[in-house]
Amino acid sequence: MFERLAKSGQEFAEQTKEHIAEYADAGLRTLVIAYREIDEQEYVEFNEQFTEAKNLVSADREEMIEEVAGKIERDLILLGATAVEDKLQNGVPECIDKLAQAGIKIWVLTGDKMETAINIGFACSLLRQGMKQIVINPETPENKALEKSDDKSAAAAAFKASVLQQIAEGKRLLSSSTKNSEAVALIVDGKSLTYALEDDVKDNFLELAIGCASVICCRSSPKQKALVTRLVKSKTGSTTLAIGDGANDVGMLQEADIGVGISGVEGMQAVMSSDIAIAQFRFLERLLLVHGHWCYRRISSMICYFFYKNIAFGFTIFFYEIYASFSGQAVYNDWFLSLYNVFFTSLPVIALGVFDQDVSSRLCLKFPPLYQEGIQNVLFSWLRILAWLFNGVLSATIIFFFCIRAMQHQAFRKGGEVVGLEILGATMYTCVVWVVNCQMALSISYFTYIQHLFIWGGIVFWYIFLIAYGAIDPDISTSAYQVFIEACAPSGSYWLLTLLVLIASLLPYFAYSAIQMRFFPLYHQMIQWIRSDGQTDDPEYCHIVRQRSLSHTTVGYTARFEAKSKSSEERARDH
Repeated sequence: MFERLAKSGQEFAEQTKEHIAEYADAGLRTLVIAYREIDEQEYVEFNEQFTEAKNLVSADREEMIEEVAGKIERDLILLGATAVEDKLQNGVPECIDKLAQAGIKIWVLTGDKMETAINIGFACSLLRQGMKQIVINPETPENKALEKSDDKSAAAAAFKASVLQQIAEGKRLLSSSTKNSEAVALIVDGKSLTYALEDDVKDNFLELAIGCASVICCRSSPKQKALVTRLVKSKTGSTTLAIGDGANDVGMLQEADIGVGISGVEGMQAVMSSDIAIAQFRFLERLLLVHGHWCYRRISSMICYFFYKNIAFGFTIFFYEIYASFSGQAVYNDWFLSLYNVFFTSLPVIALGVFDQDVSSRLCLKFPPLYQEGIQNVLFSWLRILAWLFNGVLSATIIFFFCIRAMQHQAFRKGGEVVGLEILGATMYTCVVWVVNCQMALSISYFTYIQHLFIWGGIVFWYIFLIAYGAIDPDISTSAYQVFIEACAPSGSYWLLTLLVLIASLLPYFAYSAIQMRFFPLYHQMIQWIRSDGQTDDPEYCHIVRQRSLSHTTVGYTARFEAKSKSSEERARDH
């Protein structure tokens, strides 16, 4: 606003700046008010140009709107400044602390003055006493003098050089602080951000910002908020989430991978432009730490299980083709092949993707570092995917060779006849259905009636289908005609073989899970362990589990308390 004032309208500019600085130091949100009288002809011309700019659909629409607005927002006369108290919502510091413990990097993009933004940073524990701060602010006396002159290009070059110099100094400070394991905060004002986001500077700026524990960009315009979000998203490849409650946050919400709008007193523009709407900032805690973790685990487990069950089924067919010298003879009936992923194994995996909970919502909130499993991609790494693929091949191998060796030469009926292809196929298929459904039962952490119904109901439905399909005319049921009633069910070896194959197929996974849970537990397994032991309310056990976090917390009041305790211990050792 001060840059847009007329020379004759700056009578109280210095006093107003002093007042604004005092208000900002007190944590108030400030607003400068100025005016200019215009004639009707000037307004009509402006309105036509402004309407034309707003109706553009080209990529430079925002630039055109700013250019047209700049033509009328000039030669203003200063009226004064206002200051309002904008208290933090309830639970904001606690929410930010838990998000920081969860390994989420938090950047603040605000239109407030630097002093107000810093006060908010201290209130939220994004900043703390003793924390090194890198402040990028090019408004030195020399630059201010250049800005007042008519040589705008020289002023812009001086500002950019100052920003580059401060970024270089900040990187040197950051490297020295990293060696000493000290947290550093980056504070940037809007004018510096203008030059920091230019093509030849933004990579250096991003490198500096990523290395800092917290980043606060103050006096940011809506466009700058969107550009910072785009820079982080495109250059780091990280998933970005933007949260805001005002119309000036719309560009940032739309640019981020996930936009969360807060419905409140500042209107509904943010909510209408977002992917998710919440009523208060603190609800972000449950959205991410509880539902975010559950969704990540459910989706990753569901995909891995899909690979497993189809490989376990497909490799039995492949092994039989090798056994039959690739004659093209299918070991299973056509309808067995068609209905495997439709009725017998599909519903349990859907239940897994909808209902499974490895840890309750209360423990998800109590142990925020649990969310780091998703950030580190622990549950959907290539190693885990390949392990499930190997498990599928191993299950298929056990099922096929157990069935082949047990039935190839052994008498199956009282008359001494050995089995035919239809009995071998029905027996192998029964083993596959039992194994993959019981594997699902071993993988699930949270059972509901629906999951019991889908898992055991899928197995029961296989027997019902085998009986019903086998009772149909042999022209339709072909190789499945009466195969269960007349051949499989009366034979004790059929049931015994199913049980042995089931135990042998699940034993490797069960042994691996038991060893991992006992000696190499993942973070969620440690929480499951103390929950089963009833130690979730024991402060000592909870502290031990939190210390096993995958990454160190550098901001939030928990980090502030740890830093204070560490400095107290160092002083005690010095004395």
